[in-house]
Amino acid sequence: KDLQVAQTGTKTYLEELCKVFKHNTNPRYQFYFFDTWFPPYLGNNKLLKLLGHLRYQFWKQVSLPIKAWLKGVDVLFCTDNVVPLIKLGYKTVPVFHDAFFFESPEHFNKIWLKLTLATAIPAARRSPLVITPSRYARQQIHKYTNIAIEKMPVIYEGPKSLGAFVDSPSKNHFGKYILHVGVMNKRKNIPALIRAFAKVKQRGNADLKLVLAGKIENKMFSDDSEEINKALAESQCEQDIIFPGYLSDQELAAIYQHAHLYVFPSTNEGFGIPILEAFKYSLPVVVADNTALPEIGGEAVLTFDPFSIDDIAAKIEMALNSDLLRATLINKGRERLKLFSWEKTAESLLQEFERIQ
Repeated sequence: KDLQVAQTGTKTYLEELCKVFKHNTNPRYQFYFFDTWFPPYLGNNKLLKLLGHLRYQFWKQVSLPIKAWLKGVDVLFCTDNVVPLIKLGYKTVPVFHDAFFFESPEHFNKIWLKLTLATAIPAARRSPLVITPSRYARQQIHKYTNIAIEKMPVIYEGPKSLGAFVDSPSKNHFGKYILHVGVMNKRKNIPALIRAFAKVKQRGNADLKLVLAGKIENKMFSDDSEEINKALAESQCEQDIIFPGYLSDQELAAIYQHAHLYVFPSTNEGFGIPILEAFKYSLPVVVADNTALPEIGGEAVLTFDPFSIDDIAAKIEMALNSDLLRATLINKGRERLKLFSWEKTAESLLQEFERIQ
């Protein structure tokens, strides 16, 4: 069920772990993947959205506990932050990917937020473990929930399985471009990236383009399309800013392969999977110097102040113009990537599950 309603990074988390767990050969572990009979509602009708939220809560709080009990599971692992309040002989383990609910409540529907927090936080406090993806996320979750640090292990994630690098210059339709991948919501800070790109264009780089891959956020409380359109209108280089929309894995692999630089200006991330994807495709990476991004990128990324257009532009220019810096970042990125994989994530999760038995 989580795979049906999950989006972007949360969906990647679940998809990749399912791939690993489905190939498990250890007879000690048996995995059950629970599904539901109703699809998620992805439209904009408020009443149908509310009904969808209520159905989801019914699934998590009634249907799922019964299904888990009937299967005789030892651990019920929920890859979002909602686990059942009801326990029927098994341990529950949620994943809290971030603390966005607390940090930016204005970006969420109030009814949905109240429903989620009313169930997620009490259930998490009663769970023996709460998985977090970074030290930063763990600290923020502890700050807002008072869940003990000791019961929140940090388990890093991996890059999305997009396919192997294939050199095919003929398929590059955009020329030389900077890449960003992600949903266009407010915390992604896309208007600042557009304005910084415009400054870079004004100082040369006439052939440079900016490719913003991903869909426009359809949640009214975090939709940033108005500010994005305003930044576009002010940029005077709108023709060089490309929105290819939501891409398939094959299309996304191709767009990473041909990019010249990856820029991640987000003002808040619990992890930052695109950093690892960019490392995988040998891109130099420039990221915001806040939240979890420097933790994940380590010394393999160049950082900037996401609230300073001038600093974003300056760091982009450094990564574009210095061959030595580009080579250094690419080589460090390849080494840094070795620390992250979904196999390692799965192994660490199983170790934690063993610990609470």
